[in-house]
Amino acid sequence: MYNDHDQHLSPRRTFISTALKAVGVAGLLSATETINAAELWNLNKEYTVQDVIDLILKEISGAPFKETVDTLKSGDGNIKVTGIITTMFTTVAIIRQAVKLKANFIIAHEPTFYNHNDDPKWVEPNEIVRKKQELLKEHNITVWRFHDYWHAYRPDGILNGVLKKAGWQQYSKSGEIIVTIPAMSLGKIVNHLKSSLKIQKVKVIGDLSQQCKRIALLPGAWGGQRQVSAAENENPDLLIVGELQEWETAEYVRDARSFGKNISLIILGHSVSEEPGMEWLAEWLQPKLDGIKVSHIASGDPFKWI
Repeated sequence: MYNDHDQHLSPRRTFISTALKAVGVAGLLSATETINAAELWNLNKEYTVQDVIDLILKEISGAPFKETVDTLKSGDGNIKVTGIITTMFTTVAIIRQAVKLKANFIIAHEPTFYNHNDDPKWVEPNEIVRKKQELLKEHNITVWRFHDYWHAYRPDGILNGVLKKAGWQQYSKSGEIIVTIPAMSLGKIVNHLKSSLKIQKVKVIGDLSQQCKRIALLPGAWGGQRQVSAAENENPDLLIVGELQEWETAEYVRDARSFGKNISLIILGHSVSEEPGMEWLAEWLQPKLDGIKVSHIASGDPFKWI
């Protein structure tokens, strides 16, 4: 039976009112009178893994790419998504967390099977690869790597996440690796990054009292050639990287300082340096999906500092 309020609604709004009452939320009608029928329908919308991937790729220029490492590492694109986890690495701990959260879709930035192309035959035999594959299959979890596409997004999804977490977005320009901050000592920058990015320890080359203003920010693993090129071409006071080959960039910076060049180096660690970008992915993706919970779980630093 309709109340007096219902009798004055248009047929469309009457339909919405009836539907809301059917699910026990009629009390919300006054706040939802502007909802259209399509929006009501979307409250129960289901997404497959491929639906989510397609939704993301629509936001990235040039996608899908002909060549990319961003492929499914386990599972099936036709699986209906029950929940999504974003993270850096699909570790065993992350898989077990996904099971607890009833999330069957993991979007990871880095490889699942220990090599860039996730080739399970990279080392044979490999008992750990086999066990990990079995664990994912047992719980019907799909893993999609999201590396090339997130870096291709504008602004770069990883770099923007790091800048946001560090509070440096206002000092950067989209598409550029240079961040120009108010002059600050190297020691204060180290403490700021450890606090804002939640990093336990970092490696440093340089004088902690040195004033730094012009920073080249290269989270993750850019490789020695690109790191040294950035140091040469951008002439920063400070080079911040995720990881490096110690016989490349670190030795370049050490010798550069010996020749009087005013440059310092901070090594954050690969995983922790890019994790903020995957945290931002969860924030970016959640509003695009109705009824699907998107959670970020940090895979964390694999090392203990002793």
